[in-house]
Amino acid sequence: MGTLYLVRHGQASFGSDDYDRLSELGARQCERLGEHLRAKGIAFDGVLTGTLRRHVQSLEAIARGQRIEPHALAMPELDEYDADAIVHAIHPQPLPAPRTAEQVRQHFRLLREGLIAWMEGRTRPAGMPSYAQFAGGVARALEHVRTRHDGDVLVVTSGGPIATAVAHVLGTAPAATVELNMRMRNSALTEFTFTPKRHALVTFNTLPHLEGAGPGWVTHT
Repeated sequence: MGTLYLVRHGQASFGSDDYDRLSELGARQCERLGEHLRAKGIAFDGVLTGTLRRHVQSLEAIARGQRIEPHALAMPELDEYDADAIVHAIHPQPLPAPRTAEQVRQHFRLLREGLIAWMEGRTRPAGMPSYAQFAGGVARALEHVRTRHDGDVLVVTSGGPIATAVAHVLGTAPAATVELNMRMRNSALTEFTFTPKRHALVTFNTLPHLEGAGPGWVTHT
C-alpha cells in the first residue's frame, strides 16, 4: 500500500495581470512544506505535477525545503480549469479584475455558479474540455499512480484537480465537489492511501507545516 500526497500550489498572484506565478509568500509556504516532509522522513517513489508555472514553482520550493532534486513527470491532466472561461460562460459581460473585497466576492459567486453549470453540462466554456473529459484526465492521473507506484507519491497541482480526485474517490455530487474546491488552501495536503485497485481518502486540505506560523500564512488564492 502506498500514500499519495496531493498538494495545492502555494499562493499565486490573484488579481494581478499574471495569476500563474507564486507570490513570495506562496514560495515560503511550499518551502515550509518541504521542511515538514523532510522532518517526517518522507521520501517519494514518484513525483507528478501539472504543467502550469505555479505548479513547477511550488515543486521547486518544496524541493528546496526537503533538500532534494525536483525531478517530476509533468501531466497536463493535472492542470487547473480556466476560471475566467468558466465565469465568462455564464456572465459574458466584461468584469473588472477582482481587486476590491466586493469584486472578489462577486468573482467567487460567479465561479461557483459557473463550475456547477460546467459540471452539469449546461455550459461549454471556450477553449475548455467538458467536465467529463476534465474528470477523466484526473482519473487517469490517479490510475497512473496506482499502476506505476507502490510507495509514497507526491502530486503538485491545483484545487480543481484535487477536489475532482476526492469526488472521484468519494462519489460526491457537483455542488459538494465545488464546495471542496472552494475550501482548498494554498500548499495544503490531501492524502490518499492506494493499492493497485483503489484509492482511499485519509486527510483533506491540511496544513501541518503552517501550525504556529500565524494567520497571515494561511491563504486561499
